[in-house]
Amino acid sequence: MAARQVFRAERAYVDGAFRPAAVVVEAGRVADVLAAGAIVAGSRDVPVPDGAVLLPGLVDSHVHVNDPGRSDWEGFGSATAAAAAGGVTTLVDMPLNSLPPTTTVEALRTKQTVAAPAAHVDVGFWGGAVPENLGTLGGLHDAGVYGFKCFLAPSGVDEFGHLDAAGLDAATAEVARLGSRLIVHAEDPDLLHAGGALGRGYDAFLRSRPPASEAAAIQAVVDAARRHGARVHVLHLSDAGSLPVIRAARADGVDLTVETCPHYLTITAEEIPDGASEFKCCPPIREAANRDLLWEGLLDGTIDAVVSDHSPSTVERKRAGDGDFGLAWGGISGLQVGLSAVWTEASARGVDLAAVLPWFTTGPAAVAGLDGLGRIEPGAPAHLAVFGPDDPFLVDAGALLHRNPVSAYDGRALRGRVRGTWLRGDQVYGADDGGTGVVRGAPAGRLLTARTEVAA
Repeated sequence: MAARQVFRAERAYVDGAFRPAAVVVEAGRVADVLAAGAIVAGSRDVPVPDGAVLLPGLVDSHVHVNDPGRSDWEGFGSATAAAAAGGVTTLVDMPLNSLPPTTTVEALRTKQTVAAPAAHVDVGFWGGAVPENLGTLGGLHDAGVYGFKCFLAPSGVDEFGHLDAAGLDAATAEVARLGSRLIVHAEDPDLLHAGGALGRGYDAFLRSRPPASEAAAIQAVVDAARRHGARVHVLHLSDAGSLPVIRAARADGVDLTVETCPHYLTITAEEIPDGASEFKCCPPIREAANRDLLWEGLLDGTIDAVVSDHSPSTVERKRAGDGDFGLAWGGISGLQVGLSAVWTEASARGVDLAAVLPWFTTGPAAVAGLDGLGRIEPGAPAHLAVFGPDDPFLVDAGALLHRNPVSAYDGRALRGRVRGTWLRGDQVYGADDGGTGVVRGAPAGRLLTARTEVAA
């Protein structure tokens, strides 16, 4: 643990705005936030360079690490290294596509054992709600998962089954009794293409997963939450047409949160080439007009968070069928570049960085119930990032730190790049002597549970 440090920045993101500040860090926590020129005896200064800003560490509540069992797709070491390079200091791991999936306490313990020595950032865990474990979710809840993920359509892996209407109702009721939250992949299988080859054209894939499927599933989630008084969360919203239903549900008192992802905010269906299966995800990237409406939903507060839904696979699975959008694995690898991608689009739209940051910090922290994260304030863990908002960033998938060199962002020219990341005041990512960004030190991330305070 580093001795007392003072991060001095002309622009630090504090209390929802940028201002000059001296952020005092001691024993892994923010001890004080002072005027920029304040003298702090017995401390070491960490100057934030001109042209860069000091941010709270980002939170990503939607990451598929896939470890153990499919560690050739991704692993805790590579995923958390990519997170650190993207300014993310806390992530919450999804219950699939690991083997076993996190649907039992034993499976959670297995995953924690694998994660503990490998994590470069802090890691929490979602549990899974599948047909086989309904009625027994209390064990996982007591073990500290942050909530329960379910699918309303096939998940893409046989070992994580989806819930039908009765299963959704039962899971919602059980989660309400536990005082937990249900997070839902909301697509209605009756309105989806049955599966199999679709060809290399993106239009056929887009038609195979229409907005009506998301809309029907979201309405079902809202209805179940209203019946049982449950906390529910809609994952990776791509259909902006569902925003009015979400607004109406909240106005009616439904405890509902919603996320979207950088790829839905920065990429459009019109620009996806034939055979470019690196862009395949479910639900799909939709048209430019839909993207504009998602931005409206962010700016008016309807959408609570922007998360990566980092869902990698091997290159072979991602390129399956020679770019056939029906056969390739569906998932975007973007954990490292989310803030840069969204900030690039936001700045082009005239949206301030200060408006963007809650979507990556306090928004996902609130979704997962990670109280106290995503802020620079006395008492908070000293999770910090230095970001150059005007730094050019040409994405090279082969240079990103996640395991397999494929990404929908490959070759994109972005604005803004993370220069350094600190976990409890210790630097875990930053430039080496040659200026190349590298992970620093041995893995020092901690495993978090919902049953304990987020500790420094």
